[in-house]
Amino acid sequence: MWYELGMAKSDAGRPTRAVATRFVSCVGLGLLVWWLPTPAGMSWNGWAVLAVFTATIVSFLLRPLPMGAMVLIGLVVLSATGALDYKKEALTGFGDTTVWLVVAAFLIAGAVGRSGLGQRVALLMVRTFGRSTLGLGYAACAAELALGPFVPSNTARGGGVMAPIQNSLARALGSRPDHQPRRAGEFLMLVGAHANLIAAAMFLTGMAANPIVAQQAAAILDINFDWGTWALGAVVPGLVSLALLPLLIYRLAPPLLDDASAARRAAQEQLAALGTWTRREQLMSGVFLLLLALWTTKGTFHDMGSSLVAWIGVCTLLITRTDRWEDMARDHGAWDTLVWLGGLLSMAAALQTHGVITWFANGMRDAVTGIDGVLVALVLALIYFFSMYGFSMLTGHITAMAGAFFAVSLAAGAPPLLTVALIAYFSNLCGCLTNYSTGPVVIYFGLGYVPIGRWFRIGFLVALMHLAVWILIGGVWWKALGWW
Repeated sequence: MWYELGMAKSDAGRPTRAVATRFVSCVGLGLLVWWLPTPAGMSWNGWAVLAVFTATIVSFLLRPLPMGAMVLIGLVVLSATGALDYKKEALTGFGDTTVWLVVAAFLIAGAVGRSGLGQRVALLMVRTFGRSTLGLGYAACAAELALGPFVPSNTARGGGVMAPIQNSLARALGSRPDHQPRRAGEFLMLVGAHANLIAAAMFLTGMAANPIVAQQAAAILDINFDWGTWALGAVVPGLVSLALLPLLIYRLAPPLLDDASAARRAAQEQLAALGTWTRREQLMSGVFLLLLALWTTKGTFHDMGSSLVAWIGVCTLLITRTDRWEDMARDHGAWDTLVWLGGLLSMAAALQTHGVITWFANGMRDAVTGIDGVLVALVLALIYFFSMYGFSMLTGHITAMAGAFFAVSLAAGAPPLLTVALIAYFSNLCGCLTNYSTGPVVIYFGLGYVPIGRWFRIGFLVALMHLAVWILIGGVWWKALGWW
């Protein structure tokens, strides 16, 4: 177990010196930031939260302890020193609906595998699209593009629908987290996660928090960035990104299984051996269709949120005995994610509450004063994009930063429509940077195929692709539309 966590032990059973050094490095970084003078305009509490948050994020890369353990240590330090109120602030993230939507998606994904439906769907996909592993990557992009306009939650779409299929597909190709993850699984998880973010960026209904961007644009810049306008601006750069993504991931994380023709023949034989659909597969399919129906009709036939819908699905699985609670309770990924994601959300909320975000936005306003309007829009967009490293959820990033950046752009004279477009689309695309940026990314990473350092490196390179496509090709397209 220690080896799986990247923490080799000595013969005496104690962590090695390298692990201890990593832990001390994380603590030292946090103390260094903490002991620096508190900047003007920020409270001591906010500076303390920023110090601990920074050390926690660095610990995700150095891995002295598992992510959940490091987040818990950070919350305990902040609570014990009085930087956060234990009851009112330190535990707030664990009640966030997005956290519980992610947990439910993990449990549903496990049920898809245990019921046998995942294997059957994966074999059908291999048989249909499996001429190559690259082709399977394009199939995932096409599925995200088709579902993007209709499922108004990227976590529901990516974590609840696509991730279980991608996981089953990898296993059908002989790739598991503990056995040849790079045979196919790593490639499929990376494509699935990043394709989800592109689809989320292309439609106002592609991600639950996108309407917040539209609302802020209307309130601050008097821009009506409605569904049609959003989709029109995204269609060209979005399709280009979806076309390039599998090729880029294929280059950065090449699957060991290239020619899947043998897998297609094996899939055909395994489908024949499976025979007719079992009762559990039929029930699991019914629950899947129920979830899709409820997710796509929110606001039309009901007002239930995506998280509640997901838990209706979990309860239905238990009531119909499609899956067992004992199996769900053993799902390590779901409960581990609950701990570290909930804790990160508590810290992220504290950054907003204690003035860190306001201090950051004011600094940006001062920095861009006197710069040309178009250049201001680009600079603000880039800062907005990479500031995602400091946030644990896209929704929190949008809520905290979008309005502030619109206000800065207005004061600096940036073209309003160009600014809205960049902030709107980058609000989703920036999720490529980390493994904790949004629900589906958390789920894909939690499946265990891609090491965290590799996820960060590939995510940064995907970010460079997005910036090139959406600024250069998107910029030309928006110029043709008369947006600047």
